[in-house]
Amino acid sequence: MVLTIFSVLLALFHFVGPMPTNLGIHQGQLSPCESPSHCARSDWERNDPIASLNELADVIQQTPRSEIVEQRTDYLHATASSEIFGFVDDLELYADTERSLLQARSVSRLGESDLGVNEQRLRSLETALMKQQ
Repeated sequence: MVLTIFSVLLALFHFVGPMPTNLGIHQGQLSPCESPSHCARSDWERNDPIASLNELADVIQQTPRSEIVEQRTDYLHATASSEIFGFVDDLELYADTERSLLQARSVSRLGESDLGVNEQRLRSLETALMKQQ
């Protein structure tokens, strides 16, 4: 009973957390993950990283509880919220045309562990890219 009440209260308040201060492109790269327990980062080789970023923007727009916050030609920042508690993760994509890479980073705003959610998010996006080749 107590667990149910606690779960309902958590769901009502949705734990958004502060936006990370290290979002964006820094010296031609997305920030590294400070801790792999709540962050995932990947680089995907792409012939046209800008086209790949645009393809994934469409995927993200169709993903429930995901919202694109900022999109430029070579950069995308989106948020994704968990279904039950509303925990927010930040997703970034950077089309690195100099190295023919699409950089991806997904990081949780709160908590010490994401239970693999960010890594799974990046794997799903990579799979979506492979299907569109």
